[in-house]
Amino acid sequence: MAPASADKCPVDHAAISQPQPQDKCPVDHRSLAPPSTDACPVDHTTRSTWSEILPHSSDTISPHPHPANVPTALSSSREMSSIPRKDGENWVYPSEAQFFAAMARKNHNPHATDMRVVVPIHNAVNERAWGDIMRWETGRGGEKCGGLKLVSFKGKPKELSPRARFMTLMGYAPPFDRHDWIVDRCGTRIRYVIDFYSGRNTQPGSANVSFFLDARPALDSWEGVKMRASRFVEKWVGSIFQSPSTAPSGKKDP
Repeated sequence: MAPASADKCPVDHAAISQPQPQDKCPVDHRSLAPPSTDACPVDHTTRSTWSEILPHSSDTISPHPHPANVPTALSSSREMSSIPRKDGENWVYPSEAQFFAAMARKNHNPHATDMRVVVPIHNAVNERAWGDIMRWETGRGGEKCGGLKLVSFKGKPKELSPRARFMTLMGYAPPFDRHDWIVDRCGTRIRYVIDFYSGRNTQPGSANVSFFLDARPALDSWEGVKMRASRFVEKWVGSIFQSPSTAPSGKKDP
């Protein structure tokens, strides 16, 4: 074996000699940054699913979307939700301009006029979802620590929940969207599954839309199982043993 050259160092100085940027930190601070206080309690990577509830179809794929080209006529004002965060602030809903840009980023062809319709609907539906969750949480002690908080959320429009899959097999239309919300009740975290269904328009020819929300605790924790079992007992078993109400006789008391 030929001896190694006496003037060759075993260390690769080429890598060491490369100057390192002085303003570069080896830690990815994006992962350490707190969540934005002006975020909305919806995973808006799936916001384009709301195109299905617009008065006319916005499902046409745009071959060259330009999310930055948001019509100037769209409002940039945002509505504060009633949904509390862990940091004491409330979640904030997107503006018309933000909603338009998000749908364009998903390669949909949004219409500016639709934003004045879909944004208020989006906000109202999510307020209703929070109201349904609060009804599940009634009497479960959340008020002892300042009330229930929404910790995180994730949209899963293409992933049917077990209940939605069963309802679809029974012949019902699938939900147009699904969210999983993680709420905090005094340190106990519960995952809620929310299926969003389009309702039937009772007025033919009307552009009004209706919704049905199915919000319930997921069965992935003992707390969720207890809550679902308790609701089943209250709704079905309790009604069997409930005394029938006395029908009014139509006579006034003397």
